[in-house]
Amino acid sequence: MHIIARRTLVEFTKRYPESKGALDAWWAEAKHARWRSPADIKQRYPSASVLGDNRIVFNIGGNKYRLIVKFNYDSGTGFVRFLGTHAAYDRIDGETI
Repeated sequence: MHIIARRTLVEFTKRYPESKGALDAWWAEAKHARWRSPADIKQRYPSASVLGDNRIVFNIGGNKYRLIVKFNYDSGTGFVRFLGTHAAYDRIDGETI
């Protein structure tokens, strides 16, 4: 997958350095993945949540952080839509962000 906004992940790790290992591992795996559907992602990440409009919520760092990525499976692209603490995630609408 081509993940758009790697910079968002890098900037986040500057603010939350303890997230770096988990986010780097997720990004490294995602960039080599060939996910064709939410089911493919759920097979690898059973704790991920499927939202509408091809959005997936990943639990990062033992569920301390949340990452929402909107996927275009046909083009093999994922767009980072949100990355934040679990508390910040509770204040947003993951379906529309």
